[in-house]
Amino acid sequence: MFLCALRYTSGQVATFYGAPFACPPIPPRRLDLNYPSISVPRLSAPTIVTRKVKNVGLAGTYTAQVTAPSGTLVNVTPVTIEAVTGPQASRYVYGVLTWSDGVHNVSSPIVVGHRMNYYTRYASVRVA
Repeated sequence: MFLCALRYTSGQVATFYGAPFACPPIPPRRLDLNYPSISVPRLSAPTIVTRKVKNVGLAGTYTAQVTAPSGTLVNVTPVTIEAVTGPQASRYVYGVLTWSDGVHNVSSPIVVGHRMNYYTRYASVRVA
């Protein structure tokens, strides 16, 4: 989806992907790509950024806490979300294998998918 947000065509993305790929008719804004980090380059007016939050554990209530960057006002809506268990999805956990001779290290990432319950909620962040 990142390449679609950069306005690559479906054909160009398919070349990288190695299989047919269809970008949505209206590509997402780069600000709204669902990464855990939030980056707003060239802030010149209040901006809304949207993230999708998945609960991969037990049900519970989560409250947003923000430490805003200096000179910036950040509002989160909703402030609290009720996370309930939902359908099964894969949750990835990460590790690393490192070979070392005491001086040099060679590392290989390890990624394992586990089936987990999740339920999706959306949160919007307004940055001004």
